[in-house]
Formats: sequence, C-alpha cells, structure tokens
Amino acid sequence: MIEAKQLIVLNNQKREELSEENEKYYSDFLIYMRLQLSLSEQQTEEILMEILDHIIEGQQEGKTARMILGDDPKAYADEIIEQLPNEKKRSVARFILSLSMNLVGYLLIIRGLVLLIGPWFIEISSEIFPVTYGIIAFIIVFSSLIGVRIIFSIINSSLFKEKQSTLKDSIKAGTMGMLSMGIIICSPYFLPDLGPSFMFPWNASFISGAVLLGISYLLKK
Repeated sequence: MIEAKQLIVLNNQKREELSEENEKYYSDFLIYMRLQLSLSEQQTEEILMEILDHIIEGQQEGKTARMILGDDPKAYADEIIEQLPNEKKRSVARFILSLSMNLVGYLLIIRGLVLLIGPWFIEISSEIFPVTYGIIAFIIVFSSLIGVRIIFSIINSSLFKEKQSTLKDSIKAGTMGMLSMGIIICSPYFLPDLGPSFMFPWNASFISGAVLLGISYLLKK
C-alpha cells in the first residue's frame, strides 16, 4: 500500500497532465477534501488519486472533469466524505500535540536568541514565572488553532466559485493572521507575574526549544 505522503507527491506530479479547466475543477475538489481534517488521511488521498486517474482518462477521451463528476463538485465531495472513516483519535491528538510543541519550541528558541543578543543593547532579565508562561503558552496554542480554523473556513468558502475574489480572501486571511499574532505578542505585556519564579538563561531556553522541535518532528514522522 502506498502511504499518504507518497500519494500526495504522486498526485502533484499527475496533476500536471490536466488541462487548465480540469486542474481548476480538481484543485478545488482536492482542497475541500483535504480541509476535512477529521477524515482518515490515507483513505482521503487514495480516493483523490482514484478521482484524478478517472479525470485524466476522461480528458484523453475529450471529456472535462465537470462532465465526469458533475456540475456540483461540492455535493459530490460531501457524498464521499460521509462514507470515509474518521482519523484515529490518537492521530488527531498527535497532530495537535505536535503543532503545540512546534509553536512553543520556536518561541523558546526566539527567547533564547533575544536573551543572548538583547543585553548588548538593553537590560533584559532571564527570570520567568512558570504560571504566567503557562497561561501565555495556552493563549498562543489556542489563538493559533482558532486562527488556522478561521483561515481554513475562508479558504473553504472560496472554493467551487466561477469568480474567486483572491484579493478579498487574502485580506481576510491576513487580517486574521495579524489579529492572532497581535494577541500572542500583547499577552505577555498584560498578564501579571504569577506564582514563584526562577532564572531561565538563554542557553537553557534555546536547548529546550530545540528539544521540543525535535519531539514535534518525531511525532510527525
């Protein structure tokens, strides 16, 4: 059995055989299917590959993707989605944990770099308050997940339309991204120092971030 990641690579290669019209039709269908994160990735990619092969065969006979799959690709995709199994809860939990570790890992590395370089210009304390930082970490993960969800929703609403407002969708997504980033950046300035504290120097921060990124990578694998 070909694994999902290999199917994705193969799918990208085969899509180059499609005409411009068929590629647009199929790409919207593909994105819509892949945005259903609760579905089994393996079976989703297998179905997408089968449909792509079907479209390519039809194209060689002079048929368009619309002629093969119909004028309502979203309804057709919804029928398939109802029949596909959901991803295992363990896989979903692993994905969320990996994403969270990734975000916190990068922030710890950035903090380490700031503590290393910052004192050359301004006075910076390496003291941290675990309770406060725990709340900040929760805000970062929560706002990031909500932001990604909303951006997915914007992408979803732009599919299967004859005329797509790319600029409008980009502005919406950009606004959501800036709002999430604003919440993440501002939260440390508004939260008080809670609970006990200890010194957490730049090298410890950098190493901790690298370890979290390494664990996140292993979870993805």
